Amino acid sequence: MTNRLFFVGILVLAIALYCNSGCSRAPSRVKPPSIDAKAAGAAAMEQYDANQDGKIDGVELEKAPSLKAALANLDNSNDKSVDADEVTKRIEAWHESKKGLMSVMTMVTIGGRPLAGATVVFEPEAFLGPNIKQATGTTNEQGVALMRIEGADSPGVAPGLYLVRITNEGMNLPTKYNTETILGAEVAADADYTKRNLDGPKFNL
Repeated sequence: MTNRLFFVGILVLAIALYCNSGCSRAPSRVKPPSIDAKAAGAAAMEQYDANQDGKIDGVELEKAPSLKAALANLDNSNDKSVDADEVTKRIEAWHESKKGLMSVMTMVTIGGRPLAGATVVFEPEAFLGPNIKQATGTTNEQGVALMRIEGADSPGVAPGLYLVRITNEGMNLPTKYNTETILGAEVAADADYTKRNLDGPKFNL
């Protein structure tokens, strides 16, 4: 009986030691990148509000593809424009979601057919500040790219607004898809693509 109690005690101790060492190595939740929401709202206006009327609309919105892509979530006043306060509130919503990294599988097609071997870059908007990192991916035969931040432990993209740039070695894609991109995306738990049951934004070139 004494020996049995001794071995039970050893087993309990071993489990405790395992949890103290092994369990503590479990990955922690990734926190959302730090963004000064109010400053970002003001910076967005400075970057895209060409006529300085306090809102981004019309032609200005065409030159702000990430804001255009996220218009449904940004435009709280339903006036087909974006102002500094709306950008600020959207960033605050990302923070409240407590999601710092989201799985994104973006699809690229050309003429309706999957484009394989394309490099897809999600470049964070400058007005969001320095803490959101760029994500990249390469499309497979189905035209799907799993987006990943360089150096990250696992695939994923931080919630944010992104300019999307697509290139393909050996294929001369128009500059409107890369260096002078008209493509944009929002990554968020309630981004437009999630409402269409997609795992990421889809781009048909």
